[in-house]
Amino acid sequence: MSSRRSSFRRREKPAFARFKDHCRHFTAFMFSNVGIILLVTFYTIGGAFIFQAIEIFEYEKLKTDKPYRFIERNASGDCLSRIWELTAENISFYDRQAYRKRVNDVLLDYQRAVVRKQLLGPDVDHQWSFSGAFLYSLTVITTIGYGNITPSSDWGKLVTILYAIIGMPLFLLYLSNIGDVLAKSFKWIYSKVCLCRICPGVAKRRIIRERRKLRQLARAVSVHRTSSRIFVVMLSISTQLQLHNMESARGSSSTSYSSTSKSSTNSSSSSGSSDYTKSSVQTSSVLDVPFSDSDSDIEREIRGSTDEITVPLTVCVFVMVSYILSGAILFGRWEDWNYLDGSYFCFISLSSIGFGDLVPGDRVITADKDKVEVSFILCAVYLLLGMALIAMCFNLMQEQVIHNMRAVKRGFKACFRCRSS
Repeated sequence: MSSRRSSFRRREKPAFARFKDHCRHFTAFMFSNVGIILLVTFYTIGGAFIFQAIEIFEYEKLKTDKPYRFIERNASGDCLSRIWELTAENISFYDRQAYRKRVNDVLLDYQRAVVRKQLLGPDVDHQWSFSGAFLYSLTVITTIGYGNITPSSDWGKLVTILYAIIGMPLFLLYLSNIGDVLAKSFKWIYSKVCLCRICPGVAKRRIIRERRKLRQLARAVSVHRTSSRIFVVMLSISTQLQLHNMESARGSSSTSYSSTSKSSTNSSSSSGSSDYTKSSVQTSSVLDVPFSDSDSDIEREIRGSTDEITVPLTVCVFVMVSYILSGAILFGRWEDWNYLDGSYFCFISLSSIGFGDLVPGDRVITADKDKVEVSFILCAVYLLLGMALIAMCFNLMQEQVIHNMRAVKRGFKACFRCRSS
């Protein structure tokens, strides 16, 4: 009993080795398909909490240290009072050019103050609520960058740089993995629904039609090859006969030469006949293929792998346009946009251009720090899923283009082969 316990203890791994195994398993799970989704989600949520805490803390600290910067100025009143003072100083309008220049400078200062106030937007509590901070974190790692929410503190800018350095490769990995998964799933759905693999009778008839087309193409190619070979053989035989007749008419041919020419003529005719028989055998082998295929081959092709299936470009474009239009309808209801503005916003967001002229407004970003609207959650899910869907469509379109290029290459090879034969 004691020897068994000692052997069991000897077989047990040390603590550090067990810790390395657990870390390896955890890393493999985090970079799997499910793990990468959770990693991107929690990374964005964590970034939202970090940016919210930094910006609100720096805002309160600056408000305490430099309260004069937060005194609301009356820009319109200051502008009018300065213009009145300039007018009172130059009441005679002696130097009109200098007066106009000073007034223009005052108006430019007023315009800058209005623009600065507009860029600052609402107060920090409204701008850096959890919804706003989450949207900012999402636009950083997705490289959309609307620009309506920006950090004003030095720590916020520094953390944004570090956050983007880690988050952007993580999001690219998310697009790669989830795009492949969605591509395989969509190909399976396309094979079952559009190619009628879920209906064996329809799929069987479709496969029989495709094989008939292939047989007709092979039959046309074989007939073309056979006719060209027969023409070459007949031309060679007629040439040999003409030479033999010319030599016999001149009377310069001997018995040995005539026998040699006869043997050459016979050999050429036999070779021509052999080529003709070979071509006729090949033609008959193509023509004798039955139209009714065996059920086992058809069932094997129906149940085959979906990796060999290519989705047409029109289907991919239809999926992208449908997703953009559905987002236009949702954001049109939330933000009171028309369909054109909603479609424009969805396309600019999903393509990661992000001009920032149209951004999610009050219905998505709430003033309450702890309140999260359902529309905000749907907006985040729409962006994350939509960019993965765009990556899936690009992947499928790339496969279709490669398949078409290979088909064109095979067609050119077949044409040159027919001409050479």
